[in-house]
Amino acid sequence: MHIPHKKKSAKISTHLLGLPPSRMALLGMLLGLLMASCFTFCLSHQNPEFALTSPEKSRTKEADRKETTAEEELDSEVLEVFHPTHEWQALRPGQAVPAGSHVRLNLQTGAREVKLQEEDKFRSNLKGLKKGRRLDINTNTYTSQDLKSALAKFKEGAEVESSKEDKARQAKVKRLFRPIEELKKDFEELNVIIETDMQIMVRLINKFNSSSSSLEEKIAALFDLEYYVHQMDNAQDLLSFGGLQVVINGLNSTEPLVKEYAAFVLGAAFSSNPKVQVEAIEGGALQKLLVILATEQPLPAKKKVLFALCSLLRHFPYAQQQFLKLGGLQVLRSLVQAKGTEMLAVRVVTLLYDLVTEKQKFAEEEAELTQETSPEKLQQYRQVPLLPGLREQGWCEIIAHLLALPEHDAREKVLQTLGALLATCRDRYRQDPQLNRTLVSLQAEYQALAALELQDGEDEGYFRELLGSINSLLKELR
Repeated sequence: MHIPHKKKSAKISTHLLGLPPSRMALLGMLLGLLMASCFTFCLSHQNPEFALTSPEKSRTKEADRKETTAEEELDSEVLEVFHPTHEWQALRPGQAVPAGSHVRLNLQTGAREVKLQEEDKFRSNLKGLKKGRRLDINTNTYTSQDLKSALAKFKEGAEVESSKEDKARQAKVKRLFRPIEELKKDFEELNVIIETDMQIMVRLINKFNSSSSSLEEKIAALFDLEYYVHQMDNAQDLLSFGGLQVVINGLNSTEPLVKEYAAFVLGAAFSSNPKVQVEAIEGGALQKLLVILATEQPLPAKKKVLFALCSLLRHFPYAQQQFLKLGGLQVLRSLVQAKGTEMLAVRVVTLLYDLVTEKQKFAEEEAELTQETSPEKLQQYRQVPLLPGLREQGWCEIIAHLLALPEHDAREKVLQTLGALLATCRDRYRQDPQLNRTLVSLQAEYQALAALELQDGEDEGYFRELLGSINSLLKELR
């Protein structure tokens, strides 16, 4: 059997064994280095982390692995929380310091020291924890019953303090002021009597109604009474003891001064006081006032009576209805057409203007049907035939002729009333040539006065307003 390889290897071995020992040692070293190089090369190709060509990457990944391991160790372990006091204490390594603590470095020992801040003296009660446990903050807990009890005590304390303050305030007021009873006693000793408004009005009515009182005393009583009945409550109190009827009856007096001042009191009491107005109508005040205006009386007396009539009729549709039934428009027409009554004429025109605009206002509210509109009052205004009565009684022409009055204030009121009656009296105005001539004359006069106002720097002057009213009327009548 032929085995060539074994023979060959045997020859090589025999050849090598024939080398000197020094050569054999050198050859062994070379063979060992070769085997080591081959082993390193094989390992570097199997695992990149041990590659000889990337030493930096190997170090970086090793460092990352160490940091990850350290974080995992920190996550799995909760640091011990240090419990500071108000004295400096040394802080051991690995201990956590609560937020807000005061930390310093001791330069002599090189250790860190910790204590509480001064402001945390009464509120910090942190407790240290053992490894792997959460921080437990010891807080005081209260039940709902505790809170209710505390709130009740707080309210009681507030009431006590409030009562103390009230008592102190009352004591201060008592020191500064004296009771009314003591003042009355003192005034009685001085023969001075303190009276309420009601007591004063009763005394004045009694003086006026007394047969033993002189004319001067009666006039003085009425004059003082007028001051008090300006107040709505006092005027209504006048009804409670019959004082209003006493004054109404004073209109029947034969003394013109008594009539004048009685009407003066009634005008003040009627003004914007529906309750008193109703009582006056029931007490016959309207008839008595119209009688005085229709008869021969001094001008001052008629002036005060007209004032009382205006106060009674304004905002009182039932009184306006009775006024028309009693021939009130005829009475006023006679008053305006009388000689020497120009001042009264202007007051009458003003009254008519107020009544017309008042009726027009409620007519507009009736058309709009607003919630504030009183159905009863609207019904009352519908029963007041004021505009037809003015047209029938010739007031369209009467008011137009009053433009001849010289006073600017009187002309202004007449122009306002002409404008308010334009829808009722338009055809009458157009048929009156004197009215057209008067309007043209006044237009020229007020154009000159308005120009003077513009020169004085008045953009919206009084005469320009009057001129505008005249121009509007002329435009409507063309």
